[in-house]
Amino acid sequence: MSQSARKPKAEAGKPPLRWKHLFEDRLTAALLTVTRILPYRQRIGVLGWIGAYVIGPIAGVRTRIRANLALIAPDLPESDVRHICRRVPGNMIRALAETFAGQDFINHVKNSPIEGGGLSALEKARDAGQPVVLVTAHLGNYEAARVVLQDRGCKIAGIYMPMRNTAFNARYVAAMSRIGSPVFPRDRAGLAGLLKFLRGGGMIGLVADHYMDHGEVMDFMGQPARTALSSAEIALKQGALLVPVYGIRQPDGISFRIRIEPPIPHTDAPTMTRALNTSVEALIRANMDQWMWSHKRWRKRKRLKKPKSLVL
Repeated sequence: MSQSARKPKAEAGKPPLRWKHLFEDRLTAALLTVTRILPYRQRIGVLGWIGAYVIGPIAGVRTRIRANLALIAPDLPESDVRHICRRVPGNMIRALAETFAGQDFINHVKNSPIEGGGLSALEKARDAGQPVVLVTAHLGNYEAARVVLQDRGCKIAGIYMPMRNTAFNARYVAAMSRIGSPVFPRDRAGLAGLLKFLRGGGMIGLVADHYMDHGEVMDFMGQPARTALSSAEIALKQGALLVPVYGIRQPDGISFRIRIEPPIPHTDAPTMTRALNTSVEALIRANMDQWMWSHKRWRKRKRLKKPKSLVL
């Protein structure tokens, strides 16, 4: 067997694809393809069950979820912990399947009910061409909110963190783009494109619940976490509304309600970011089994890096 036959081929200028990543990509593609024979509702339900009872245990997701719950909610009953350990990976796979479902997902969620009191401010900004920074969390499926707002005439650009698995990343970005575009990678060029879109009177979507090495230490769910100030900094610099938006999964597992909260008043970046944290925390505590508890959101570091801005 030749050397080229033993290793996955690499694209020009990119490192060879690891066998592990190739296997993950092919397995995901197979699951999504096979289940396409099912009607949309059953398809999402089946993939959610696989995530909860197969992928979650095999991937070690439950261990990380337990560790974070022990830190944030140490008094949570064991029965609730087990429930969350099942539901969180199930929700993660449901959200992935929904993103890859494309038009089926769009048709299913575009008429989702809206709550929270912030819709009128968004509609005024849309009509006036005022830029808007939409901020969400890894809860439910935020793509549902993007679908609903785009159906109401809002032009929304997204940003994503490129995955180490380049094969799956390419297919995932394509799936995101079918739901709505443009989408930009989280790198210098991507951030420049995102800000240009915003300055043109568009809306951009950012996720607020990451741990960021460059962030400022703030309380999040009762524990210190390095939190990026970039959403608030961008809103202040560009004169944009800063609006928390969420796609909250309903008890049936496939429907959503969209929560659009009133814009956070412009003050200073730390104060506005704390308000975002408060908003996210409230949604997490009300929907414990929908947030991605597998994230390494809280980390202890021997040396803390000096915070820096993400604004270009």
